[in-house]
Amino acid sequence: FPPPPPATGQLHLGHAFDETIQDVLIRYKRMQGYSSLWVPGYDHAGIATQIKVEEMLRKDGITRFDLGREKFLEKVWAWKGKYGDRIVEQLKTLGCSCDWERQRFTMDEVCAKAVREAFVDLYHKKLIYKGNRIINWCPNCATALSDAEVEYLDKPGHLWNVRYPLADGSGDVVVATTRPETMLGDTGIAVNPADERYAGIVGKTCILPLVGREIPIVADDYVEMDFGTGCVKMTPCHDPNDFEVAMRHNLDFVLVLDNAARIINGGKYNGMDRYEARKAIVADLEAGGYLAGVQDYAHSVGTCYRCHNDVEPLSSEQWFVKMAPLAEDAIRVVEDGEVKFVPERFSKTYLNWMYHVRDWCISRQL
Repeated sequence: FPPPPPATGQLHLGHAFDETIQDVLIRYKRMQGYSSLWVPGYDHAGIATQIKVEEMLRKDGITRFDLGREKFLEKVWAWKGKYGDRIVEQLKTLGCSCDWERQRFTMDEVCAKAVREAFVDLYHKKLIYKGNRIINWCPNCATALSDAEVEYLDKPGHLWNVRYPLADGSGDVVVATTRPETMLGDTGIAVNPADERYAGIVGKTCILPLVGREIPIVADDYVEMDFGTGCVKMTPCHDPNDFEVAMRHNLDFVLVLDNAARIINGGKYNGMDRYEARKAIVADLEAGGYLAGVQDYAHSVGTCYRCHNDVEPLSSEQWFVKMAPLAEDAIRVVEDGEVKFVPERFSKTYLNWMYHVRDWCISRQL
């Protein structure tokens, strides 16, 4: 069964549909003689409820920071009381065959205890760990997000081609980027080892434009020869693929965006918002003769599933669940035919997801 409805507000038609399906299954099993218990309740919904309360406060011209932590929590609990009661009444109105003498909220002690026990159990099984990896960060909500909480939208943008001079003065390499502000954190250039165009420069170094840092040129199979120029800038603190390449080649890690998406470790650009810095950096690249070209480019951009602001990939110390061991059984039951997809073609999408699943970031900063 899906989780209980969220305490973000009253139920809508989608919830009614979902609850109806559950009601059908519960009644069907009960009529077959099963002891079928359906406990009514609702979920705290974490970030989603917080944003709803903040939207309510914004109408009065105040923020959670104006209130302070304790006063803001009072507002959240008041919201929960109002809409939690309304949700239960709506479930009754729908005719859901729940046990109305029982009720659960996902922050009740019995639920919280189960969460703590599961966390400790997974930790002792070495399936949960704390580490520094690339996570999805929402600068507006000021929290890490899981991959499932990021919505990808096609947005118009630009693709900038930037010249990186070779340190020995023998020429330059051209890389393409949609995020020129992140080049302040570049610590390498990668090419495909089979790409004959760049065979002579692997092992050399180039100069990072505007920064002056000398960075190595490495060969890695991650790079697609027929994409762009075949040269990829490595920004390990702000791209998950670059992070993995950097680990393989022992590249440096330079974080250039803080939790508010402002520039850090970026010299004269420090303190600038990411988009303000983008404009300034592009202007400086052009003035310095480093800009080889620019073109319109529509690309997929990760956005926060709640506030819809652009998400920023950055390296951060968080708690993670190791997903590869957990995906093994999920892969096996589909490949062995125990679980079937309708239409069948979606099994390929599912398996591709399972084979490439990343560790799940479970930390939130609320």
